[in-house]
Amino acid sequence: MNTTIEPMNPQALAEACAKAMWNDDNASQRLGMRLEHIAPGEATLSMTLTDAMTNGHGNAHGGYLFTLADSAFAFACNTYNQLTVAQHCSITYTAPAARGDRLTAIAREVSRKGRSGIYDIRVSREDGTVIAEFRGHARTINGTLLPA
Repeated sequence: MNTTIEPMNPQALAEACAKAMWNDDNASQRLGMRLEHIAPGEATLSMTLTDAMTNGHGNAHGGYLFTLADSAFAFACNTYNQLTVAQHCSITYTAPAARGDRLTAIAREVSRKGRSGIYDIRVSREDGTVIAEFRGHARTINGTLLPA
């Protein structure tokens, strides 16, 4: 009798990790974000800008754009069942967004070696206009998202 337990395939593992993270991600949920896509090293999240997310110029407040990109980054780098946190992030704002805009953040893994990873996240409006480019450097720490 074969008693070997088969490991989860990479896509199933990514989905299970995303589900575990989403269940405890109050910030993303309360800001109305939706997890649109998950795969190993990838994540897509979307969010509609509300009045509460605008600044004194009537545009999207940069902190909310950063938060959307950062959430996509977090989901992308935590698809391997290793607790992974941000070590460094930077963002460049390229165009304004306004109340009512539906924004999408697409995160893609650029490099993952040892305990370090680099991820690029592009935030766009529905019409395809790029609003921001975000780069996140990730660091794996002790622990897992899923029970053994």
